[in-house]
Amino acid sequence: MLGSLVLHHPTPAAGAALGSLSNRYLRLRALKINRHSGKKQAPLVTFGSQNSSLGYRRLVSPSTSSICAKEEEDSFKISAVFTDDSSAVTMADEEMESIGILSIDQALEPYKEHFKYRIKRYVDQKRLIETYEGGLEEFAQGYVKFGFNREEGGIVYREWAPAAQEAQLIGDFNGWDGSKHKMEKNQYGVWSIKIPNSDGNSAIPHNSRVKFRFKHGNGVWVDRIPAWIKYATVDPARFAAPYDGVYWDPPPSERFQFKHPHPPKPKAPRIYEAHVGMSSSEPRISSYREFADDVLPRIRANNYNTVQLMAVMEHSYYASFGYHVTNFFAVSSRSGTPEDLKYLIDKAHSLGLRVLMDVVHSHASNNVTDGLNGFEVGQSSQESYFHTGDRGYHKLWDSRLFNYSNWEVLRFLLSNLRWWLEEFKFDGFRFDGVTSMLYHHHGINTAFTGDYHEYFSEATDVDAVVYLMLANYLINKILPDATVIAEDVSGMPGLGRPVSEGGIGFDYRLAMAIPDKWIDYLKNKNDEEWSMKEISCSLTNRRYTEKCISYAESHDQAIVGDKTIAFFLMDREMYSGMSCLTDASPTIERGVALHKMIHFLTMALGGEGYLNFMGNEFGHPEWVDFPREGNGWSYEKCRRQWNLVDTDHLRYKFMNAFDRAMNLLDEKFSFLSSTKQIVSSTNEEDKVIVFERGDLVFVFNFHPENTYDGYKVGCDLPGKYRVALDSDALEFGGHGRVGHDVDHFTFPEGVPGVPETNFNNRPNSFKILSPAHTCVVYYRVDESREADVDETSIAEVVVGKENFEELGSVIVDGNVGPRAVESGEGSSDD
Repeated sequence: MLGSLVLHHPTPAAGAALGSLSNRYLRLRALKINRHSGKKQAPLVTFGSQNSSLGYRRLVSPSTSSICAKEEEDSFKISAVFTDDSSAVTMADEEMESIGILSIDQALEPYKEHFKYRIKRYVDQKRLIETYEGGLEEFAQGYVKFGFNREEGGIVYREWAPAAQEAQLIGDFNGWDGSKHKMEKNQYGVWSIKIPNSDGNSAIPHNSRVKFRFKHGNGVWVDRIPAWIKYATVDPARFAAPYDGVYWDPPPSERFQFKHPHPPKPKAPRIYEAHVGMSSSEPRISSYREFADDVLPRIRANNYNTVQLMAVMEHSYYASFGYHVTNFFAVSSRSGTPEDLKYLIDKAHSLGLRVLMDVVHSHASNNVTDGLNGFEVGQSSQESYFHTGDRGYHKLWDSRLFNYSNWEVLRFLLSNLRWWLEEFKFDGFRFDGVTSMLYHHHGINTAFTGDYHEYFSEATDVDAVVYLMLANYLINKILPDATVIAEDVSGMPGLGRPVSEGGIGFDYRLAMAIPDKWIDYLKNKNDEEWSMKEISCSLTNRRYTEKCISYAESHDQAIVGDKTIAFFLMDREMYSGMSCLTDASPTIERGVALHKMIHFLTMALGGEGYLNFMGNEFGHPEWVDFPREGNGWSYEKCRRQWNLVDTDHLRYKFMNAFDRAMNLLDEKFSFLSSTKQIVSSTNEEDKVIVFERGDLVFVFNFHPENTYDGYKVGCDLPGKYRVALDSDALEFGGHGRVGHDVDHFTFPEGVPGVPETNFNNRPNSFKILSPAHTCVVYYRVDESREADVDETSIAEVVVGKENFEELGSVIVDGNVGPRAVESGEGSSDD
């Protein structure tokens, strides 16, 4: 049973244009669930009710509750385009009538035909692949057939280019003269050539340049980088030089060998979003190996369990932040070779860190010379990676859009996922731009109000939905413990439910509305105008059967034209007022305090996982601005100033220490993965939010001036409570006002079993000291295990015992699991 949330009707999301580089979409008003109950073997069961005037559905719970190898010619015997009426394979009627997601949310019942249609499309497509390709996993090994592959006696190169009239392979190996290396085309538009070995050695040397030369209908010959190329480089000495494909096949002595297994999947991901290129303190591009040796230890020290790498796939324009991909199977050469990236991932695994890849399958770079778009020579969608006309072009991103119904596009994209999982041992993906994929309008000029018709209508791109279902099914077959996250702002119901239920299959969705709420408050409201109810509602406003990754700020909020939370709070004073050798100004005092509170409240209440962008953990003072013409191609703001947090007399260390501590708190108590989440008080006058997550009690006092002595807070379980984490501790730049050696004993409230007679609907309470601009977490001491209590506090672990001021805080050394609680909502104020 889940604890009930204090839920309020959300306000409509404000519309905002999509940004071409920041990938920030129109923000959503997501849906949420109070609580659920379900049998262990069955899907979660909830019933829906609709407030038609709001177009909003509030969900409440019921009271109870071996593939054979095929010959080469068989690999291409399918038409390039799949249409649903081309398959005789259908689901049984009874299967179509018992779609699991409809029992989870009965408000979806009016859209049953939509779900039946897209499930049928998914099943038919999957069975077609099984029939003609030997199965989805076999189909997703296109990289052993396409591109360059060693076969007996030589190298075979294959490329799908049905619109080409003639084709040749050129490169360093033949002096860029393809007259002796002409390729042959089969009936399905696949060109191939075998280059025999020379004197027992490969005719194409490792690390040599290659390109695909072909002639299109107007008789013009063009040179393109092979679509399946594993590496691509550019001459750094030539301005705006085109990229070259590189044949990457290192000898065994140079091929990296993984030594460490995948770390186990955590109960809740604590994600460090990072960009390797800008991870150096110096104004230059950093390497994979430098990141592995210099930055990964910092991430592990701050108790993150997952690294999310941006800009891994090759992109010719550095300032695109990696989102305008040109070469989908190639590691970005700016930071090193494929073997260098493998070193990074293996080093992360050795530290117990999982690594997710920011994968971009929502669009492709419009770059013709260097990218996949170069294969588009005016042919129909059936013979192209992309749709033609307006459907194939994203106006705001200036990029090309995939035709997800195309057989070879499915092979290409699904194989791309398997390639990164198997060749590089990634632990999962963060799918970029999912909102753009899900709808024909791509989310442009669309404000999602929560009306289900917005998600299930003619605007839905079912081809893309089917592709994502196939992708998630495949990922989980290859790596059952993979973590897969969707960047979606629309809040489409079912996005985070299993494919077996009719969902799309993601593990998590990014809670993209949360950072917008904080930006709105920081830009437009003074402290007295902050609404505790509205903040709480924004953080809990989600479909509770579909997990979210919360974040206060990501790379989106750091790029030029925007500000980080620290910069919003302290702005120019960050350059002059961060020294501990002088007293903090009111601006710095408020800024450091709220920076800690905003990030921690977002983590503790906003989702089932947490994300932070590189540098924000210590309040990096500047935005990110990639080298471009407008800044003189400068790297000055395309780096991370680690020296700021490493300098002992600067206040940046306090924010970093608190970031480390709040991650450690989850590592000790597993509150992020707990199904118990109860907001018991959102007091507008006091500016205090009180809630429980797991068996921890969180108290956030946002009042700029008022400190409350003997402040009464409700809780579930009776007993003795002590401080587990305190943002006002000296180690975190605070004033040390909260006594950590105090035992807080509970008092029973009201009539047992009658929630409305309790204090804020909680059966017990205890009293605390709550200073202004401070958050404090309390844990319940297990008297039966008190002799086993680890006498080391969170703060002491974070800063080191030798630097620890005597605070006397203790924590229970062990996991606190989720607990069942009685139903009933907490009141919104005292």
